[in-house]
Amino acid sequence: MSTPTREQVRAEIAEWLADAWDPDIGLAEWRERLVASGWAVPSWSREWYGRGLPAWADTIVSEQLRAVGAVGTPLGAGMSLAAPTLYTHASDELKHQFLRPTLTGELTWCQLFSEPSAGSDLAGMKATAVLDGDEWVVNGQKVWNTSAHHADLGMLVVRTNWDVPKHHGISYFVLPMHQTGVEVRPILQMNQHASFNEVFLTDARIPTANLVGQLDDGWRVARTTLLHERAFATMRRPKFGQPGTHMGHTVAEAQAEADEHFRTYVWYPQRAGRADLVIERARTLGVADDPIVRQAITDLVLFVRINEWTASRARAARALGRPPGPEGSLGKLAASEVARRSNVVHSLIGGAGGMITDAGRPHDATIAEVLISTPAQSIAGGTDEIQRNILGESVLGLPREPTGDTDRPFRDVVRGI
Repeated sequence: MSTPTREQVRAEIAEWLADAWDPDIGLAEWRERLVASGWAVPSWSREWYGRGLPAWADTIVSEQLRAVGAVGTPLGAGMSLAAPTLYTHASDELKHQFLRPTLTGELTWCQLFSEPSAGSDLAGMKATAVLDGDEWVVNGQKVWNTSAHHADLGMLVVRTNWDVPKHHGISYFVLPMHQTGVEVRPILQMNQHASFNEVFLTDARIPTANLVGQLDDGWRVARTTLLHERAFATMRRPKFGQPGTHMGHTVAEAQAEADEHFRTYVWYPQRAGRADLVIERARTLGVADDPIVRQAITDLVLFVRINEWTASRARAARALGRPPGPEGSLGKLAASEVARRSNVVHSLIGGAGGMITDAGRPHDATIAEVLISTPAQSIAGGTDEIQRNILGESVLGLPREPTGDTDRPFRDVVRGI
């Protein structure tokens, strides 16, 4: 059977939507209909709820859903991280158990990777899983876990073998979050938001069937999750329904779901630096004609636009079916630099006034939040130093950074305990 053209796929999904889309049937029923049709994840195999189409079909289907105001798959870590990781590595049993309810939004997920002493050096993790009959017993701590306070399941990496080098003794599990032994505590940030949590695991239990991939091979599985996390993806709030038309129950439920999801990320535009505000801000404060300010703004805008082209190339590669690659690290590194440069330019424009948080002057409050939020951009999702290592090794062909702990049993490595 030959691969259909883009025009054929566009026509087919448009025809299906014309018959199937109903804004009144309710979100759960609509997503069940979407998943059953294969249009929820068209590039997946037919066996696993897809249509076996090339990767570019995902983009076409998303465009057609937006065109008619229809609702797609859920937002969040379930679809962006857990689902593609399970699809790539999980057993058929796990796929049957978790993929469909993740696609419909019945199950929500969080990521349990970083630890207090294992962030950039993630493979140095110390949280441990020990086999006890037909269950794994987990003890340890995870940190910077978005949505852990309400997630049903966690993507968990823990150490299962201390007698091999650190990257080879890690396993990847699906952790049921709603159980005794899983304690979630919010983390208050210096910008007064609390988007992240720390998770304490005390004799938490995981069925042996919840192992993703092979035992002690969790680093390879985790890399798939990290590649999807670092892939170019802009966080845009979706628009449901058509202006001037009946919205219906499906759209109302989807909008409420999106509002709840984006509440966690309300400060993320400020974390990214708000380069889009520098020109307006310079004009408002009367410094737009200052030659030093103008030069700083010009340099920033040029840098932003250059990196938008890089992001476009990455999206084009994904549309051609290529998996996420080192361009994700390049984009992550560029985003950090945009945030830093924006911080500097906003400080140059506003001076000490940039620290004002008067509620009566919302622009000032936004800039103040930028100045204390941008440092997070260089840390979250992998520090700048880690991204440079990835690029040096995978793109430039440089040798791995010597660490002295990658060829010895992790039990023999000094671990700060």
